Amino acid sequence: MKTNSVAVVTGASQGIGRATALRLARDFSAVVLAARNKEDLERTAADVNAVGAESLVCALDLRDPCSAEILVKSTLDRFGKIDALLNIAGAVPQIDLFEMTDAQWDDGAALKLHGARRLTIKAWDALMASNGSVVLISGSAALDPKPGFAAVAAINAAIIALAKAFAEQGIQDGVQVNSMVPGAVMTGRRRSFLDRWAPAHNLTVDEAMKKFPEEAGIARFGTPEEIADLMAFMVSPAAKWMTGVSVRMDGGEIKGL
Repeated sequence: MKTNSVAVVTGASQGIGRATALRLARDFSAVVLAARNKEDLERTAADVNAVGAESLVCALDLRDPCSAEILVKSTLDRFGKIDALLNIAGAVPQIDLFEMTDAQWDDGAALKLHGARRLTIKAWDALMASNGSVVLISGSAALDPKPGFAAVAAINAAIIALAKAFAEQGIQDGVQVNSMVPGAVMTGRRRSFLDRWAPAHNLTVDEAMKKFPEEAGIARFGTPEEIADLMAFMVSPAAKWMTGVSVRMDGGEIKGL
C-alpha cells in the first residue's frame, strides 16, 4: 500500500540506485532522484511517475560540499519532508593497492563516503521530524579485502562504521540507520569491469560471466532489483526496530561469521 511518504535516492540514474527508486515508487508517494546525469535521471523519473509516484530530479555531484544542502532544500521546498534517505551513489576505483595515487583514494572517498556523510547530516533534522530511515550502501569487499580492491574495501568498511555511528545518535533522535552490503550484482558498472577482466584472464566476456561467480563461490550474479527489494524492506514499517545493522546480501560469497 502506498504511503504519503518521501524518499530520497542517490545514484538513481542507473544500476542499484535506479532499481531502488523504482521499487520505492510502489510504496512511497514521492521519490527524489539524485545523480550527476540529468538525462538518465529524467528517464528514471518517467518510470517512477508511471508507477504512480511523484518525482523530483536533482542533477548534482555529491562530491561538491554544497550539493547536500541543495538536495535537502530542494526536497523540502517541493515536498515538505523526508521520510527515507538511501545513500547509493558512489563508485570506488578498482586499482591495485600499490599503484593507487592519493588523488584516486581521495576521489573514491569523496562521493561514496563523504557525500553520504554530508547528505545524512544535512537531512538529519528532517529525518528527526518524520522519525525517518537511512540506508548507506557498502559492499562485500569491506568484509573480504583484496589488494586490487583495497580502496573499495577500506571505503566500504568506513561506510559500515559510519552507519553504526549515525545509528547510535539516531536511537536518541528517532532516526533509524542501517547499512546494506551487496555482493556481486550485475549492473552496467559490473559489465564494464568484466569487459576489462575477461581479456586479462584470456577469456571472452561470456566466459567471464560464468567464471567470475564460480571464483567468488556463488551460483550467479545478483540483480539490482533483488537489492532494491531488500532496501525497500529496510525503510518499511516492518523493519522499524532494526537499527545499527549491516545487512548482507551476496549469494553466499562471504563465508565467515
